Amino acid sequence: MTSTASRPAETDDTWLPEPPVLHSPWHTPRRAALMEQARRFAMDEVLPVANELDPQKGEIPQHLLERLGELGWFGVTVPAADGGLGLGVFEYCMVSEELARAWMSVASILARSQGMGTAVADPDRRRELLRRSAGGSWIGAVALSEPEAGSDLANVQTRAVRDGDEWVVTGHKRWCGNAKAADFIQVLVRVADPQPGESRSRGLRNLLLVKERGSFPPGLSGYAIDKVGYHGFLTWDLTFDGVRIPAADLIVGPGEGGGSDSSGDSGAGFREAQAFLNTARVHTAARAVGLARAAVEDCVLYLQERAQFGHPIGDFQALRFTLADMAAQVEQARAFYRQVAHLLDEGVPCERAAAMVKLQATEMAVRVTNQAMQLHGGNGYTTERQVERHWRDARLTTIFEGTSEIQKRIISNTMLPRSPLG
Repeated sequence: MTSTASRPAETDDTWLPEPPVLHSPWHTPRRAALMEQARRFAMDEVLPVANELDPQKGEIPQHLLERLGELGWFGVTVPAADGGLGLGVFEYCMVSEELARAWMSVASILARSQGMGTAVADPDRRRELLRRSAGGSWIGAVALSEPEAGSDLANVQTRAVRDGDEWVVTGHKRWCGNAKAADFIQVLVRVADPQPGESRSRGLRNLLLVKERGSFPPGLSGYAIDKVGYHGFLTWDLTFDGVRIPAADLIVGPGEGGGSDSSGDSGAGFREAQAFLNTARVHTAARAVGLARAAVEDCVLYLQERAQFGHPIGDFQALRFTLADMAAQVEQARAFYRQVAHLLDEGVPCERAAAMVKLQATEMAVRVTNQAMQLHGGNGYTTERQVERHWRDARLTTIFEGTSEIQKRIISNTMLPRSPLG
């Protein structure tokens, strides 16, 4: 649980927000130390950069990426034998909440590693890529969505055709964050069409497009989408026009071989995308909690700073009760994401729970950051305060990694069968 405030010193009348702590059953000394380390880094190193660069729509600077690599956070979930920290989804989400409290984009860049883009068939190459991933020199991007295939990933139309020892990729991808700055792009493509009666996801695979940071390879072009928020890295609309990818650069699943000819596969790419999204949704919940918590903590300070009618506005019961409601919602969402992260680490199937926590935490973040702007009054509607950044970024969390409506569909489909008339 979290108390709302504490007095830092007898000579200071300002009550400072007290951040969350780990209690049983989640507490371990290592987790507590990791959380404190992430908190210090977020507030001391990330927040000042966010306050400077986010208003400029600037990208995360190289020195911050290097620091994340030094701390090992690109490899929180990578096995220790492969150079990572060997920890779980719980610790990954815990660190991400702390980083999102300062700048959501820094929490998000961690997801572009964590062993992503390493599941190739060659075991020696896989180990090499895992070590690079954990060290922050193998940071990627994921190209799943298309103009007509966002929530409906089974409708992916980007085509990959074999030509000797290469795949030739043609199509259009959208919402590909970090694409140009990445070391690789993991691309969901169609290598075969489903036959009548087969699942629409049949024939989808993930290819690994290896590239140089800061440039696109021949055949790939795009433009950066001008977003309302979520600055820190660019999000791209990409056109693949005969991009060539070696046949060996195919993402394979457990038990698969080289996969040089995967046209008979029954939708491995779709399953890989869905498995990725389960963890991504819990990670999004943690980021949403970080944003909402930032809004609450900012309000604790602002309600004491701003005076009206001869009193700090925090003296007014209506505003105090609003703050209490906001804080309670943040605590509830944090408890939920910790529980689901723990279940994922235990290997428990969590598709419905991941959808639930993503739905609840992100909608909560929108409500809480919106209310925080209201408590800030006119000052909240300026770029002089951090609260507007929390609000802009929180709004996106209800959309990416599956919209709130998609989460409701996942949840209801596990609870209620469709009638034959449907």
